[in-house]
Amino acid sequence: MVNPIYISDDAADTHLSPAEYQVVEEINRRAALVNSIVELIDFLFSQISPCLPCDRIGVAFIEENGRRLVAYHAVARCPQVLLSRGFAQDLKGSSLEAVIRDGRPRVINNLEAYHARHPNSVATALLLREGWKSSMTCPLAVDGRPIGALFFNAAESYAYEGHHVRLQRAIAERLSQAAEKAYRIEQLETVNKAYQEVLGFVAHELKNPVASMVTNARLLADGYVGEITPQQRQKIERIAFHGEYLIGFIETYLDLAKVENAEAAPNQVRIASLADDVIRPALDLLSGQIESRRLKVELFVPEAPVRARGDPELLRVLMINLIGNAVKYGRELGTIRVAMTPGQGQAEISVWNEGPGFPREKRADLFQRFVRQNTPELIRRKGTGLGLYTCWKIVQLHDGQIWADSEQGAWARFAFSIPVEPATATALTP
Repeated sequence: MVNPIYISDDAADTHLSPAEYQVVEEINRRAALVNSIVELIDFLFSQISPCLPCDRIGVAFIEENGRRLVAYHAVARCPQVLLSRGFAQDLKGSSLEAVIRDGRPRVINNLEAYHARHPNSVATALLLREGWKSSMTCPLAVDGRPIGALFFNAAESYAYEGHHVRLQRAIAERLSQAAEKAYRIEQLETVNKAYQEVLGFVAHELKNPVASMVTNARLLADGYVGEITPQQRQKIERIAFHGEYLIGFIETYLDLAKVENAEAAPNQVRIASLADDVIRPALDLLSGQIESRRLKVELFVPEAPVRARGDPELLRVLMINLIGNAVKYGRELGTIRVAMTPGQGQAEISVWNEGPGFPREKRADLFQRFVRQNTPELIRRKGTGLGLYTCWKIVQLHDGQIWADSEQGAWARFAFSIPVEPATATALTP
């Protein structure tokens, strides 16, 4: 048979034999339990042989807004799968275009003859090289929306008949929704990984030249390379100011990249003292900004060291974000209080500052990605909307909780708790 057979849309479960129906129901049950297409297709391959000729099963998904079909997974009884994951075919003008568009299964029972008539079909050539003589293709759709195709192949010619197509259609109906769900989850994971890699690379490559630019601008403004006019100094200081903002922006993204990487490979070590290894280093790093805004810092920590297991670098990022926000949004000449209170297996660390605060009804929005408060006092200060989200991620990695409270126009307080080693409660000392 040279030309493909397109099967009409009359396949129903009532046409299935009891054995076929049992296989379909087992696939339906398995599809509801797994989030892996590979696992699902491999299971189908192991179960389907008694019901229809099957030496190879493949699945492909539609990408690029319906313009391309991309192979996702194949399992076969052959030494090497040549039409493998990543193989892409443009749908426009291809023989699969009608199959996908019309939602009708297609049977090609003589692939050699079909390839003789369609010598430019790379997919057919690869299937023949793998050793297959027959092909059965069924579109995958969710709520009438095409998402891909399911392919069965057999080593003998004229392997497929009408009842095989009905069985394949019943299987495709069960698989479609689970397959799309698993495929989209993997797509999101792949995109997120690529996003983090690009994010880290670009931010790292930008940081050094921007820092050099700021240093040179400060040297010019301070007159180290010659006298400048007041107007020139003002412009140069503006360049330095914007450069420093950009460095802060870059560091925020680098911090987020660290957090995302830590999710894949957590660095949990024993922290001998949360005060000495986390809180004080963060305050030291921000001391210049604290002095420039003429803020008073009150530090309350226990005399005895509070020990924990965690990633000290990430916890310092957390403290730098919280204290840095208190410096940036706090009232000039105001007070910042940093306190740690040990409890039963937990320690609470908080940062309080005088300042505009935020509306209490907005507390639930604070720790979301790219969310910034739009009150007049806060919107004037530039930010990425990532700092508090990064804090939330770090606390989650340490099995803790984070929250905030405020009296708008007066103060704001951010606090988090993480597990610590058991210790006797000790009075706080300033």
